[in-house]
Amino acid sequence: MAVARETYGYLEPSPERGVIDTVLVADDSRSQRRILSSYLKRWGYHVFEAGSGEEALDICKHESIDLIVSDWMMPGMNGLEFCAAFRALERTQYSYFILLTSKSDKAAVAQGLDIGADDFLTKPVAANELLARIRAGERILRMERELTAKNRLVNTTLAEISELYDSLDRDLLEARKLQQSLVRDRFRDFGAAQVALLLRPSGHVGGDLVGFFPINMHQFGIFSIDVSGHGVASALMTARLAANLTGSTPDQNVALRFSADGKAHEPVPPSEVAAILNTIMLTEMDTDLYFTMVLAHFDMVTGEFVMSQCGHPNPILQNNAGEFEFLGDGGLPIGLLPDAHFEEVRYKLEPGERVFVFSDGVTECPDGRGDILGDKGLIQLLQNSTDQTGKAFFDTFIWDLADATGERDFPDDISAILLEMHDQKIE
Repeated sequence: MAVARETYGYLEPSPERGVIDTVLVADDSRSQRRILSSYLKRWGYHVFEAGSGEEALDICKHESIDLIVSDWMMPGMNGLEFCAAFRALERTQYSYFILLTSKSDKAAVAQGLDIGADDFLTKPVAANELLARIRAGERILRMERELTAKNRLVNTTLAEISELYDSLDRDLLEARKLQQSLVRDRFRDFGAAQVALLLRPSGHVGGDLVGFFPINMHQFGIFSIDVSGHGVASALMTARLAANLTGSTPDQNVALRFSADGKAHEPVPPSEVAAILNTIMLTEMDTDLYFTMVLAHFDMVTGEFVMSQCGHPNPILQNNAGEFEFLGDGGLPIGLLPDAHFEEVRYKLEPGERVFVFSDGVTECPDGRGDILGDKGLIQLLQNSTDQTGKAFFDTFIWDLADATGERDFPDDISAILLEMHDQKIE
């Protein structure tokens, strides 16, 4: 900012400069322009002169003007019209506009402010008053340009963030495809029984995982996992767990082992598998994550269903009478306690019965009335689909769940398994 000092009755500028560098003086009086220009040049400003509003506007179209001092009354385009036309120009930064006038009534001042003038000076102009008004303009322009610079920085930063978000969004979409590929088959008919899977992450990726694996000619296994939290870390954990449970040999799948004669595979007791995974979580993974799980194997000859429930919601058995029963006693999640003990429960399924395994994302869906779906709401949904099987069952179930909760994008991951025993067992 030009700082002046009084010397022999004149205002002298100091070497310090401010945000105002170029000044335009618009006045049809040549003598008035000369007087004002002499002040401004003495204070260190670069001065342009115009004898009319039209000439002044043309200069503004080609020069970067920081401050304008314009007479109100000029032939042709007057000061108000010039001010309005100047404000209509496309400019990268704000300029300060001072109107010179002999008008003093409030209506005229209000009209000038409404048009776009920033300040007024009464003619004849006193040098000290002119410099004081310029200094006021300096302060306003400095704040305006600082704000503009900050806004520019904010916009640049937002653009960079948006670009990063778009890149991350693309990566997460690919990650979603990869995670969905962990569940290669969503349906398998084993002859005497069939399995259908449902997996819907709440975001791009999630912490739920469901699957099944053949064991031998008459047995297969199922698992439902829900890793704590959401997002990338949980999804990476599900990928690690999938590697431990989806292999087709004992070397690849911790839930399989060779039989005593070494000729076939047999299931590892689910409680032992849970203990193995618990040890892996606590000794091989540096993480605060944990997970709940239902792991079971099913014998299609005997109908025996052997399950270990590790903090996961209780599976539901639907018997031949159409009645529903919750299975299991709860149990501890995996990855919390090094000495955790896991139990097993055994059930005998009859032909025509089926078991529904689900994550807590189902029962904890909002019901649209400020509460959650809960076990009661889940049973009602299952009752609506008793005549549906396999993939058709889950198509109907998701539709009914969305309708009951009023949600299309569920707040938590949704995963489930439907194990159905056919009417005839294999021998």
